[in-house]
Amino acid sequence: MIIYCLLFREDATVDDLIDVIEGNRKYMKCVYVYNKIDVIGIDDVDKLARQPNSVVISCNLKLNFDRLLAKMWEEMGLVRVYTKPQGQQPDFGDPVVLSADRGGCTVADFCNHIHRSLLKEVKYVLVWGTSARHYPQHCGVTHLLNDEDVVQIVKKKEKEGEGRGRFKSHSTAPARIADREKKAPLKQ
Repeated sequence: MIIYCLLFREDATVDDLIDVIEGNRKYMKCVYVYNKIDVIGIDDVDKLARQPNSVVISCNLKLNFDRLLAKMWEEMGLVRVYTKPQGQQPDFGDPVVLSADRGGCTVADFCNHIHRSLLKEVKYVLVWGTSARHYPQHCGVTHLLNDEDVVQIVKKKEKEGEGRGRFKSHSTAPARIADREKKAPLKQ
């Protein structure tokens, strides 16, 4: 007969012990949704609403749907990021949805979500929202985005020639005087 003695140095349940021994359990987040709160008393509704990971709703009276939606976004860890084209207002109608569990919530992940080649063309990014210290914040691709941030991507300019500003060469003429073709002399 073999007798084992286990010493726990934390508050653990029998389920925790079984999980450690078997090692094949994976727990998923859940939200308990209680419907038909319009037919029970206010005390019972209050008890249900105070339980962890619980939301009380009424489909018949359409009560508390906004709280259910907010709780689902919170538990799933989703981040809505809105785009802003240069010189225009942000597009709040169609957000880009990122997740920390699936891919990440950085500016690089945002760019890859839009298009794979966009990350190579990014010069810098302007961010408005809770992840920015000031508005707009000039950020790089490693910046971590929060829920409901607004992002404007500024791409690198293609090189059209040497020089800067008004001194840029837009013509196909040779850059040096010595390299140009000599014209025939004028007839006299």
